[in-house]
Amino acid sequence: MIFRQLFDRESCTFTYLLGDPATGEAALVDPVREHVGRDLMLVEQLGLHLAAVLETHVHADHVTGAGELRRRAGARCYVPRLGGAPCADVPIDDGDLVRVGAIALRVLATPGHTGGCVSYLVADGGRPADRVLTGDALLVRGCGRTDFQEGDAGRLWDSIHAKLFTLPGETLVYPAHDYKGMTVSSIGEEQRHNPRLGGACSKQEFLELMASLGLPPPARIAEALPANRACGEDR
Repeated sequence: MIFRQLFDRESCTFTYLLGDPATGEAALVDPVREHVGRDLMLVEQLGLHLAAVLETHVHADHVTGAGELRRRAGARCYVPRLGGAPCADVPIDDGDLVRVGAIALRVLATPGHTGGCVSYLVADGGRPADRVLTGDALLVRGCGRTDFQEGDAGRLWDSIHAKLFTLPGETLVYPAHDYKGMTVSSIGEEQRHNPRLGGACSKQEFLELMASLGLPPPARIAEALPANRACGEDR
C-alpha cells in the first residue's frame, strides 16, 4: 500500500492518500480545497488514479476539495450519512466497507465531535488492519471539541472507548488534525498517555473538562459548513 500524510498549515488538517500499486486505484481522505492541485499532482506522480474521496465528517474549519476532485478526476465522494451532506455519491454508515483496489477501509461510527463523525480502519491486501484514520474524534494526546454541529462530549467518550480503544494497542492512529507537531500515535499510546481520555481519567472528569474549554468558534465556520454540505462546490 502507498500511504502518504499531507498537511494544510492554515487549518492544521491532515489529508491522507492511500493507493494500491497493483491496480493503480487511490483514495484521498479529508482533502482541502486549496490543495487539490497538489494532491492530484501527487496521485499522478505515483502512477495512480483517484477512485474515491472520503470524509470523516462535515468540517467546520476548512472547505473540502471533494467536489472539485470528483469533477476533475471522476472520483466518487463518500460522506457519513449522518453528516448532513446530500452531495455525497455514497452515504456511508457504521460497518460499511469501502474498497480501493486491495485496500479495505472499514467505517467505524465515532460521533461526538459532531453528530456524524466516522473513523476508517485500514487493512491492505487481506492482512489485519494496522491503522485507523480517526478524523477529529481521537487526536494525538487530545480529541475534537464538542460544542457545535450536534457535538456531545458523552457520545465522544463512548465512541472512543467502545470503537477505538477496543482496537489492538499497536494499531496506528492517524488523526485529521494536529496543532502541536505530532503526526501519528497508536491506540496503546493514547490509552496510556492521552490526558483527556486515557489512564485514570473518568468520564465525568472528561465531561467537566469539555464543558469548560471556552473555545472561540472556528474562524471559517460560516463559510465551511454550507460549502461542505455541498462537497465544497459552492462556487
